[in-house]
Amino acid sequence: MSWQKEIDELRKREKLAQKMGGAERIQRQRDNGRLTVRERINKLADQNSFHEIGALAGKAEYSDSGELNSFTPSNFVLGTADLNGRRVVIGGDDFTVRGGSADAKVGNKSGYAEQYALEMRVPLIRLIDGSGGGGSVKTLEMVGHSYIPELQGFETTMKLLGHVPVVCACMGSVAGLGAVRVTISHFSLMIKTTSQLFVAGPPIVERGFGKPVEKNELGGSQIHAYGSGAVDNEVETELEAFAAIKKFLSYLPQNVWQAPPKAPCTDPADRRDESLISVIPKDRRQVYQVRDVISGVVDSESFFELNPGYGKSLAVGLARLNGHPVGIMANDTMHLGGAVNAAAADKMMRFVDLCDTFHLPVVNLVDNPGFLIGVQAENEGTVRLGSRALMACLQATVPWVSIIIRRCYGVAGAGHGNSDRLNLRYAWPSADWGSLPIEGGVQAAYRREIEASEDPDARRREIEANLEKYRSPLRTAEAFGIEEVIDPRDTRAILCDWVALAYEIIPTQLGPKSRTTRP
Repeated sequence: MSWQKEIDELRKREKLAQKMGGAERIQRQRDNGRLTVRERINKLADQNSFHEIGALAGKAEYSDSGELNSFTPSNFVLGTADLNGRRVVIGGDDFTVRGGSADAKVGNKSGYAEQYALEMRVPLIRLIDGSGGGGSVKTLEMVGHSYIPELQGFETTMKLLGHVPVVCACMGSVAGLGAVRVTISHFSLMIKTTSQLFVAGPPIVERGFGKPVEKNELGGSQIHAYGSGAVDNEVETELEAFAAIKKFLSYLPQNVWQAPPKAPCTDPADRRDESLISVIPKDRRQVYQVRDVISGVVDSESFFELNPGYGKSLAVGLARLNGHPVGIMANDTMHLGGAVNAAAADKMMRFVDLCDTFHLPVVNLVDNPGFLIGVQAENEGTVRLGSRALMACLQATVPWVSIIIRRCYGVAGAGHGNSDRLNLRYAWPSADWGSLPIEGGVQAAYRREIEASEDPDARRREIEANLEKYRSPLRTAEAFGIEEVIDPRDTRAILCDWVALAYEIIPTQLGPKSRTTRP
């Protein structure tokens, strides 16, 4: 007795599932410059490593004799795969079946993907290309009644952020709950021109506001990667998206119970970059490229920047020191002089949460003139968002070191480390600190004296010149206000020595934090 007939039927249905929404809709997807979900998975995953789960889920029609007449697969493809040899869960919307609408998913396949990733403790990758919510209004006709919206399964979604890496790629026109899911992640990205993200799409917006709007105008990548900060990175093509996903995950552990993975390193730990001794201008009003500093201290070609288009006065990203993954945070004087505005504060909070959740030691390159001031800064709520960023830094328990390369002023500057802990830090000779810069502080502190003088400008300059001699970091070092002033060229060697010690501490801190990453 054999079950071959049943096996043949199984293989027949699996082949039908591979046809997705049919040849015409597949071609339409490609004509729009987008891959199908199965093509995406095949190009993302290691060759022949994808193992599909739930391929037989779909809507079937049978003859009176019980023979299968037609089969439309669920428009959510789910499975496990390897990325660079590491196991992940991948779930993707199939836009060729009902435009990726949730009412065509058949069963809670997306929820199963999340539960699998959570309980098996492996990273989750979502390739989102549909609404992802309750579906279209056609559902009313199909089921014969409406329903009260609910966020079923969101407890698992929240737990995931505290347990395993979650990556979301916006692969097409994504609206509603699908858009929300893109943002509930540790790393998110969009593809330029071919992906859009919105709470509601153009037809609904036009109906509500009476004005037509084009989908890229409403929610293109240029809006969310550079303006709203709703997603982290913008890439040119889907293939670039897959490369970015792999690179991001290469710095992170499989879950919070594991340490970040060390990579082979051929860059000498004691390398001295001669450019570092002159990268900071003598004129404090001049700007410089902080990424030159980053490249001078981290392993060669290892810096992977996150959210470069949002909160531009703060550069953040992942890198390696002697092969060990670390988080890098640095003020960028090319934008707002490096001052922390509302967007930079939001960016800082999310990045510190990421590093703390996955036990990535943090290197903070400090040139912080303080929180941004002015009418716009107040209207944007900089003080509230800045406070949240400072709280994230102080709540972090991951090993942390600060290199004060130039300015460190005010409350924002005070958040360079936790002064109630070790607050490990080093200063370059170019370091400059205080509650206020001398240039602006003199006008506030000596205002009456300056205004009462015969030549106010000359008196102000005289006071500034007199105070200048107290500005040297060596004076602060005499009082042990800074523990070490170092040659900038020694920074890499110092950090490589520190990171080795940090990774001896990390095994004692493994496991989930008391709070999850804040999206």
